Amino acid sequence: MNNIYTGIELGSDSIKIVVSEKVNNKFHVLASVSENSMGVSRGFISNTKLCVDSCKRALKKIDEMLGIKITHAVLCIPGDNCKMDIVLGSVDVVDPLEITGEDIVNVLNDALKGQSQDNYEIVTSIPINFKVDDRDKIVDPKGMKGNTLETKVIITKVPKESLYRLLEVLKLSGVEVVDICFKSTGDYFTIKNKKYDSQVGAIINIGKECTNVSVFNKGIQIKNSIIPVGSINVDNDISYIYHTDFDTSRKIKEEFCVAMSSYADSNEELDVTLDDGTQKNLNQYDVSNVVEARVSEILKLAKNEIKNLTNREISYIIVTGGLSEIAGFQYLVDELLGRESRVCNITNIGVRHNKYSSVLGIIKYFDDKLCLRGRKYNMFDEDEIRGLIFSGEKTINNDNIIGKVFGHFFDN
Repeated sequence: MNNIYTGIELGSDSIKIVVSEKVNNKFHVLASVSENSMGVSRGFISNTKLCVDSCKRALKKIDEMLGIKITHAVLCIPGDNCKMDIVLGSVDVVDPLEITGEDIVNVLNDALKGQSQDNYEIVTSIPINFKVDDRDKIVDPKGMKGNTLETKVIITKVPKESLYRLLEVLKLSGVEVVDICFKSTGDYFTIKNKKYDSQVGAIINIGKECTNVSVFNKGIQIKNSIIPVGSINVDNDISYIYHTDFDTSRKIKEEFCVAMSSYADSNEELDVTLDDGTQKNLNQYDVSNVVEARVSEILKLAKNEIKNLTNREISYIIVTGGLSEIAGFQYLVDELLGRESRVCNITNIGVRHNKYSSVLGIIKYFDDKLCLRGRKYNMFDEDEIRGLIFSGEKTINNDNIIGKVFGHFFDN
């Protein structure tokens, strides 16, 4: 059976869940959900009960799509207050005739010895490279022959309290977290390619309440920073100037405005209801000027933050997050960030929106992690799926996605 994974993001704006199947090294989305969230601020839990309720609503929707209950998932978390260190590991190869995934697991575990701290938890351990005897700078040593295996690993840690509250929400929602990674890592794996794996670049993810700026060197995150401004500031600007409620302001931003006002239509107008119940006619050009001013501020702050994080030459800048879906956003990115920059473009059917960039990428990250260690993992029990499909139970039928996928495999 092909590998099926679930990724979950507990965002300040929404709970996002993606279930994806890997077939012939390609990922196919089986189901996705974006449910309004409560009890989350800047990606961290502010009210456990409200967040659990939001999470359960999202899980119920995706369970109904699949016809099977989600019980295991990979969780992506914000990079606030993270610490990064480079550590070394070394072990004797179990069988000198061939290095296996077991040897890789052993050398990574050796690198992590003594790295735990009272108030911090290790979230990721990403190998920079490996060395087999006197051969170094190896990306994947499996299958090679040697006596000694060494590695250089970059590890990241976050405060335990904030992490454990996120894990508690998933546990109370009935989901076991099998792995964790940062949202920025997920963003990178969504846009990852061989070219970026050899360059230094940056990813800007504009969230609801803050903007995450991360720098990657050859596919490994080396720096991260949080800017306390996000898409909600655009909504607030519209509300303040035009006296519209929050939901109306958000709709204006997403469906009416253009990110760069020079591309707006001065003849395009929209009738809206104000806070006091009166009607007002808005001009697309005027409102787009308001949006452009705030988005420009965010992009300029992010550009300056990249310069603060590294003095290396940046080969690419990718901008993602829900705000980047506004019409004409690429034009503003080109003008402010330069030709090496672009807006993320997700082509996977079922998640063609940049709000899914983090949660989609963590699935690819998790699979890449398994492949390096020579392991396989399926978040769905094969016997359970087979039994439900053939038992005739109403919980799964040919109208459910899982039923369609696995029905085809089992019938042939």
